[in-house]
Amino acid sequence: MSDIEIHDDRDRGLLAAREGGGDGGIVGRIQYFVLDEPRPALVAAHTLVEPAHEGKGIAGSLARELYAMAARESAAVAPLCSFVAHWAERHPGEAPPAPPELLRAAREALAADPGKW
Repeated sequence: MSDIEIHDDRDRGLLAAREGGGDGGIVGRIQYFVLDEPRPALVAAHTLVEPAHEGKGIAGSLARELYAMAARESAAVAPLCSFVAHWAERHPGEAPPAPPELLRAAREALAADPGKW
């Protein structure tokens, strides 16, 4: 994965893995949005890795970076995306669990605005 760089496009809610040192195409992504209440959180809505790049650890690297971003921002992660939720279960030291009320608020926010992802 040495030729993959991860970039955050907060305006688009896109954490993207790019091939070729960042100037290549997007080979994987987590679509997310920011939730302010009941506490600041990054809500992972969907993860996708291009088929030619599956099995290379890209999705895991994206999940790890999402949790690192949240930690730097003193925010939580609300993993609505099944991949990020399963990754978090396997990496409890890096991925603190989201409280049920935060997950509920994230689901409600996504239902109210499906365009968030």
